Amino acid sequence: MIEIPSDLHPELVPLAFLLGSWTGAGVHDFPGAEKCNFGQEVTFTHDGRPFLEYVSHTWVLDEDGKKVRPLESESGYWRIDAERKVDVTTTRDEGVVEIWTGELAQDKPQIDLVTDAVARLPQSSEYSGGKRLYGYVNGDLMWVGEKATPAVPLRAYMSAHLKKVVDPREWAADLKDLPDDGIAFFK
Repeated sequence: MIEIPSDLHPELVPLAFLLGSWTGAGVHDFPGAEKCNFGQEVTFTHDGRPFLEYVSHTWVLDEDGKKVRPLESESGYWRIDAERKVDVTTTRDEGVVEIWTGELAQDKPQIDLVTDAVARLPQSSEYSGGKRLYGYVNGDLMWVGEKATPAVPLRAYMSAHLKKVVDPREWAADLKDLPDDGIAFFK
């Protein structure tokens, strides 16, 4: 079940499934870049205004699943209008700013986005646009990203499967119902 915070701006209710912290792993594969598995942490927060704040950090994982080094970081803002049109602005660590447009599906928590504008610093890697698909599936957040450059046509390059991180304060309230020694609960 998706909880709707009481202080969430009413326009953002359709995006409430994104709220919280998510962590998981995925695959990165694009011509000219190292193919690797990566770990990811994503956070969607709100402060009562009509947008969600978004922060994502990814890092390369070794064959044992341990962090090797940072891969990509980005942050931005997500908005939605009454017609379920979604607009996202992101800034990536390598000096790329993107404006994404898309929509939230009518019958499921799924968002399709495509770049509307891309600006990059001269030292950033070549990039001309992309697509992203986000979906809330059985309580998990899954996404796939596609990317195009002047030399490589649009193709999938990253995807991940993320699990919601549970805040201990959410379940700590239930602990008050345990017997004083707590052990009897597990017998």
